[in-house]
Amino acid sequence: MKKRYALAGASGRGFMMYGRNIVNNYADVAQVVGIFDPNYLRAGFVRDNLDKDIPTYTDFDKMIEETKPDCVIVTTMDSFHHEFIIRSLDAGCDVICEKPMTIDAQKTQEILDAEKRNGRKIIVTFNYRFIPYVTRVKELIREGAIGDVVAVDYEWLLDKRHGADYFRRWHKWMKNGGGLLVTKATHHFDMVNWWLDQDPVKVYANGALSFYGPQHAKDGRRSVRCTGCPYKKECELPFQGFDDITTRNADPMMKARANHLKGMYFDAESVDGYYRDQCLFANCDIYDNMSATVTYSGGTILTYSLQAFSPLEGVKFAINGTYGRIEGEAVASAIGHTELSFQLRVYNAKGEMVQYKIPQGQGPHGGGDMRMLDKIFRGNDSDPLGHMAGSRDGAMSVLVGAAANLSIKEDRPLYIKDMVHLYE
Repeated sequence: MKKRYALAGASGRGFMMYGRNIVNNYADVAQVVGIFDPNYLRAGFVRDNLDKDIPTYTDFDKMIEETKPDCVIVTTMDSFHHEFIIRSLDAGCDVICEKPMTIDAQKTQEILDAEKRNGRKIIVTFNYRFIPYVTRVKELIREGAIGDVVAVDYEWLLDKRHGADYFRRWHKWMKNGGGLLVTKATHHFDMVNWWLDQDPVKVYANGALSFYGPQHAKDGRRSVRCTGCPYKKECELPFQGFDDITTRNADPMMKARANHLKGMYFDAESVDGYYRDQCLFANCDIYDNMSATVTYSGGTILTYSLQAFSPLEGVKFAINGTYGRIEGEAVASAIGHTELSFQLRVYNAKGEMVQYKIPQGQGPHGGGDMRMLDKIFRGNDSDPLGHMAGSRDGAMSVLVGAAANLSIKEDRPLYIKDMVHLYE
């Protein structure tokens, strides 16, 4: 019997990651029975590009009552994740939630309490765990290749295409997504948490707005949005979307992206007034340049940094152990976030080095998406490395970012134990 899934949020991720893959790749074991979004035009676009027989709803409770899903896939704006997770659990449904699970400690506690009282299950979709090089690092640490891990240095770079996009969307406001230390870094904090198999204990952070925002607008040139902006021709980073990618020679992926952006956002503006192409140099309150130090329960120290205006996209990290060191680096393509190359070096206590070139998987996020979806929709209970993440994993990654935000605001270290009560 097919498992019944409802989408809470007609977002790009809900459509392209979950809806489209269920319809195209997992239709023998799963079906989308309903699509909820307050914007009926956006929900209609997703339906029309999946299956025109799927009903759409602007009333979440009505969708649950009429479609009776086994599981709700939550892909709303991050600040509403907790609401629809809790409402789904209280309705007797399991939940698959796009990262981050939520955006702050209070909402995290509400989710954990709801899961506890209902006895249902939450899956948080940390697709980065499934990327081949990330899995290989987990294996090496577990095998004892470098002894006990004592320190991790982790640097993530977003380029001026990918990084800029967070300052065009609803993400530009802390109240909507918790800033990049939550909405983006939740991936990275979860990755390190998973590698170490330790809990974060203490967080101290710094953050700044160093490139985007009104104070960095050249000669005061800024507008509400790119569309119709009088300064667009002079702008360093004009939006490449609805009306910009129209030539016959445009890259097919870019043309498809433009069509999706147009159908989901530009054509749906009349309902909610949401602009997908907001000015990078207009008001915002999140950081584009940030760092954090995290102390773990096993004594490991993480030094983390994230920049959103780099000339390249990628990651560099070093994991130091009592008997060796793992170094890794990758340069990535922002569209689809596909790793173009990945180098991994392992040094042992004798100073010997083994170098790996890790092949990437097929599809977005270095193959992580499809591997994770296979596990969700077809997988068995075998999970020796613990790839599948639950609410506790989701909480731990969110709480590092939430603690970092408070640390920046209050200029003090934050302790995770003071933020939530975790159920064992």
